[in-house]
Amino acid sequence: MADKKLVTFSARDAARCIITPSDIDNKYSRGVLGLITGSAQYPGAAVLTTSAALATGLGMARFHSSSGLAHLVLHGAPETVVQPGPVTAWLAGSGIDSAKYGDVTTWLRHRWFSLLKAQSVPTVLDAGCLHLAGTLSQPTLITPHAGELSKLLARHAITVSSEAVEADPRTWALRTAQLLNTCVLVKGSRTVIAYGDRVISLGKATPWLATAGSGDVLAGIIGALVATNYIEILNSSQRIAHVAAAGAFIHNKAALLASAGGPISASQIIDQIQPVIRTLLK
Repeated sequence: MADKKLVTFSARDAARCIITPSDIDNKYSRGVLGLITGSAQYPGAAVLTTSAALATGLGMARFHSSSGLAHLVLHGAPETVVQPGPVTAWLAGSGIDSAKYGDVTTWLRHRWFSLLKAQSVPTVLDAGCLHLAGTLSQPTLITPHAGELSKLLARHAITVSSEAVEADPRTWALRTAQLLNTCVLVKGSRTVIAYGDRVISLGKATPWLATAGSGDVLAGIIGALVATNYIEILNSSQRIAHVAAAGAFIHNKAALLASAGGPISASQIIDQIQPVIRTLLK
């Protein structure tokens, strides 16, 4: 008997999550993603998340950080806006170590974290911001890998090893989603997305995705899709899960295209995002 709580996901489903602009759209109405990513320790995450988001398609990327990281981001993507302002979605935490608040670059941005609550728009929490899960009123998606999910659950007095999460990501994603009342994407060889009592399970990803920065690229793709789908997400509690699945789907397809059977870097995945989306929209 089929499991009614397990939701299948196809290329057609991914295409439905890609919002194409109309003749009356402008850079603000198309979606504006606010990014609080990267740190002195992991500066590349700032560049990868922003570049991946822009490649996925949105009206504007607003990067919030110190001038040092902003210069790096602008070097790779000069269209990025580095001034605060209204956003339709947030992506926060990629390349930030929550255990190292002594990092000056991160410390300078504590004021930006307050905007996550002040601008109550759909939010993606990654890496150093996972601890905020369950504290925000807006629709929220978290994107941990097995080790990060193990640590997050420990903060809530639930003991589970990263190996146990890897062995059964569906169970632990569901438990976390229900515990924190949030959408949970667990990264791994098989990405799963849990929301309520439902799970979307994607096919097995290429093992070449196991490379530094790959998760930052995924976060950027999903962030852009959340920013462009913000109206749909605010109108439907399930939409953010479908958007997350679409992001993971695009991420893997871009990796397969970049790889062609060989090794890849995170930057090479970004180069293939646009061709994948173009194919999905045909």
